[in-house]
Amino acid sequence: MKLLATCCAVLTFAFAASTGLGQVTTSQYDNLRTGATLNESILDPQNVNVRQFGKLAVFKVDGAVYAQPLFIPSLEMPGKGTHDVLFVATEHDSVYAFDADRPDDPPLWHVSLLDKKRGDTTVPARDVQCPFIQPEVGVTPTPVIDLKTGTLYLLARSMVGHIFADSEYFQHLHALAVTTGVEKFGGPKLIAASVPGRGIGARNGQVRFDPLLENPRASLLLVNDALYLTWSSSCDREPYHGWIMAYDPQTLAQKAVLNVTPDGDQGGIWASDTGPGADTNGDIYVPTGNGTFDASAGGRDYGDSVLKLALQGSSIVVRDYFTPYDQAKLSDADADLGSSGPLLLPDQPAPHRHLLLQPTKDSMIYVIDRDRMGKFQTDSDAVVQRIRMRGGGYGAMAYWNGHVYFACSDDYLRDYTVENGKLTLSTHSTTEFPNPGATPSVSANGNKSAIVWAVATKTWNGSDQPAVLYAFDANKIGQPIYTSEQNSKRDRAALATRFVIPIVVHGRVYFSTRGEVEVYGLLK
Repeated sequence: MKLLATCCAVLTFAFAASTGLGQVTTSQYDNLRTGATLNESILDPQNVNVRQFGKLAVFKVDGAVYAQPLFIPSLEMPGKGTHDVLFVATEHDSVYAFDADRPDDPPLWHVSLLDKKRGDTTVPARDVQCPFIQPEVGVTPTPVIDLKTGTLYLLARSMVGHIFADSEYFQHLHALAVTTGVEKFGGPKLIAASVPGRGIGARNGQVRFDPLLENPRASLLLVNDALYLTWSSSCDREPYHGWIMAYDPQTLAQKAVLNVTPDGDQGGIWASDTGPGADTNGDIYVPTGNGTFDASAGGRDYGDSVLKLALQGSSIVVRDYFTPYDQAKLSDADADLGSSGPLLLPDQPAPHRHLLLQPTKDSMIYVIDRDRMGKFQTDSDAVVQRIRMRGGGYGAMAYWNGHVYFACSDDYLRDYTVENGKLTLSTHSTTEFPNPGATPSVSANGNKSAIVWAVATKTWNGSDQPAVLYAFDANKIGQPIYTSEQNSKRDRAALATRFVIPIVVHGRVYFSTRGEVEVYGLLK
C-alpha cells in the first residue's frame, strides 16, 4: 500500500508541475549554466525603471542565504491548494517552501534539517576557521529539484559538540518532498568516502573524506538519473582535496567517488557558488582550483584543470581535460583556474561547435573546445581563445542571443559578442562592481525584451553592506535602467551575502541576502 501511494503521488505531481512554465529547478536555470530564462513576458526594458519597478516584499528566514532560491509554478500542496512555490535553504539548516506571491503568509512548510535528538547544531564559523560564511555553516550549495519525482535534494552540514571529547562533524544528503518537506528515499544519507592514495592527509594508503575540512560551495547537479555533489575547502585550510560524488537520486545510494588529487593536495571544486555544467550527452564539466597536477605524466592529480567527466559503472572517469601550461605558477600564486563556474555555450558553427567558457582568478577567460579540450602542453595553451580580464573571475558568465555577460572583480559589466566560435568585447557598463564582481542572469521573452540582472555584494573582508540590485538593457548595457539604490528608502535590500545569483520568474526578481530573500517587481 505504501509503494502504491508513493507512485500515485509522483504521478500527480508530474501532471501538476507540467502545467506551469518558468520553473527554476537548478542553479543558473539549466545544466548548461547559461544563466538565462527565455520565457519572461512581464518585465522588459521599458517598464523596469525606478518609477514602475521596485522592492515589493521580503521572505523572512532564520539565517543567512547563500544558496540560490528555486521555484516551481502551479504546485498542488496537500490540503493547501495550488501555489507558485519558492524554495529557500539557509545556513541555519532550514528549508522553507513559500507561496511566491504571498510573502506575508506563513510558509507552506518549513523543516529543520538538524537532528535534535542527537543534539545537532549548525557548524560555527570558528570551527571551520574561515570567515567567509558567518556566523554558522549549514546549507551553502544551491539545491536541485527533480520534477519527475517531486524531490528537492540538498546537502547540509551539522555537528554534535561534546564537553569532554572532540566535536563530531557531519554532512548529509537530504531528499525532501517538494509538497510537504518530508524526507524521502530513506534520507538523510550520511556523506562518507575514501579512495586509495598517498596524498595529503592519507592514512594507511587511504584518503578519507573529512566532513569538517571539506566545504561544499558549488551547486548540486542532476543529470541522467544521477545526482552529483562536489567539495572544496574553507579558506584553503588543509588537508583537503577536491571530491566529486555521484548518488542514485531514488535510493540515495552512493554510485561513485572521484578524488581529483588522491596522490597530492587541494584541487577543490569552488566555482563561487555557481554549478558544474553538463551537456546534452550527460558529460559533466568541473573546474578545479590550485593543487597538484601530474596527469600529463601518468599521474592521477588534476589541480587547476577543467575536467570532462562521465559516470561509467561504479566509477567517475576523466574523459578529457584542459590544464593551463603555467599551472604550477598559478597554483603557487593561489590564482585558481576554478574560482568560477563554467558556461557551456549552445551549439556554435564549425569548427568549434561545443564551447566552454571558464573565467579564472588569474584574470583570464579560457574559451575551450569541449570536444578537444587540449589536455596539458608545456609551452602554450591548447584553447580556442584566451581573453584577459581586468580582475579576477568569481562566479559565472551568462549567455543570451549571441552575447555573453560577466562582471569580474573590480570591473564593469562587460558584453562579449560570440561569433564564429570566438568572443569579442562589444561594450561595457559605466557601473563598476567591487570584489567579487557579479554573476549576472538574463531574463528575456525569447530573443527580445532582454534584461541583464546583477547583484553587487561585499568583499570578503569588508564591512557588511546592503546588496544592490542592478538591471541593464541587454542590448545597451552602458547605463543601468534600474538600481535598488535609486530610491533607497523604498527599495534598499538587506545586508549582502556573497556570490548572489538573481532569478526572474513571472515578473518577479528574487535574490538571497542575510536573513531574507528579496522580491522585486512592478509597482501597483
